[in-house]
Amino acid sequence: MAAEGGWRPAGGRRRRRRRRGREEEEEDEDESDAVLRRLREARNDLLSSGFWAASAGAVRAPLGGTAEPPARCVCYGLGRFSCCPAARHQLAFLLLLLEELGVPPGRCSVFDPAFSAREAAALVELGLRLLPDNEEGKHGIGGSGTLFYMVHCGKALYNNLLWRNWSAGALSKMVIIGNSFKGIEERLLSRILERDYSYIAKVLKGTEEVALPAHPQYLDTFNDTSVHWFPLQKLKELSPEVWDCVEEPTYHDSEIIRKGDRAEQGSPAAAAE
Repeated sequence: MAAEGGWRPAGGRRRRRRRRGREEEEEDEDESDAVLRRLREARNDLLSSGFWAASAGAVRAPLGGTAEPPARCVCYGLGRFSCCPAARHQLAFLLLLLEELGVPPGRCSVFDPAFSAREAAALVELGLRLLPDNEEGKHGIGGSGTLFYMVHCGKALYNNLLWRNWSAGALSKMVIIGNSFKGIEERLLSRILERDYSYIAKVLKGTEEVALPAHPQYLDTFNDTSVHWFPLQKLKELSPEVWDCVEEPTYHDSEIIRKGDRAEQGSPAAAAE
């Protein structure tokens, strides 16, 4: 997929749709080319600024310990990368990340209810796989080492993910790149953290975390972002009672878009723009 200087469509030139007029086809191809061009520019920005090189150490940190190398990746909450520069740089970072870890694009699944139909098509062109439904973060790893890329997602999404994989064996196979768990702990009152986001609270002592470096060009794009992993030995040292409660989380006021919410009308499954 990746070529020198940027990414190109995984399947080469797209087939034209017979039912559509030539002008509409050319317009769509121009837009797709523009998205890919802007992604290549974002990639070059990350590389030339030194931010990717500085971040690569944090990305490799779990692999130098006990974490299992990821065989696949799941990405939530990427946002409208066709029109938002921050989201575009986050996508470019993800693609560089897949290259660094040797994860084929076809083993990376993505979902955001905000994706437009054209953004969904661009992701497919890049070789990525679209998740068909809003999982609300409840994605089981199925025994495979899995990287979760969740920059700036809501706390409930992380909490749901931990709940879905709540065992020492499963958590030890996961790496999460997203909002700092230490930062969440510092910003929330302990009683609120333990009541509303209990799985984050319970796993803190079993977590290793390395922050992505601060960079003046990406203060908003990657602020408060860390790489998290869960060494099996640290998880085994947690109190046995930690693993007893496996109740599914519920939220009265969630930061995430839930399955069936109206916001999903902006998802790839919705009508084209």
